[in-house]
Amino acid sequence: MVDENIDPNKTQVVFRGISPSHFRGGNWNTGGRCHGEREPIFNETFLRRKPVPKLKALKPVFDQMKTPVIFLNISRLTEFRKDAHPSIYGMKYASAAEAVNAVETQDCSHWCLPGLPDTWNELLYASLLMAGRGTWKS
Repeated sequence: MVDENIDPNKTQVVFRGISPSHFRGGNWNTGGRCHGEREPIFNETFLRRKPVPKLKALKPVFDQMKTPVIFLNISRLTEFRKDAHPSIYGMKYASAAEAVNAVETQDCSHWCLPGLPDTWNELLYASLLMAGRGTWKS
């Protein structure tokens, strides 16, 4: 589908990897939490050992495409940052009752700014330059 609809002379295709969430004790809809996380994960043994199977399946697909694809693999570096989610601080609360209720519904899948998305942007910029899509292209 991409090969039929993209002119690689005008458009660069970028696929960003999966951004992990860091819920403890459940998921977003079952009481999962990330409040109180103040440090990244320092010990790799607490991370997933194998790459996400869906990500492994992408390489053969990208390899057979005519249109070059930059794969921005942000998954591994992002897994370390359990401390970088908005948690209960993602919005303003109109009352104390709303703030108490926020402890039950925490945002552990989006990211604070400035933060990880800025790092992803730096990686994207470097990838575009390496692909010859930057201002220094001869």
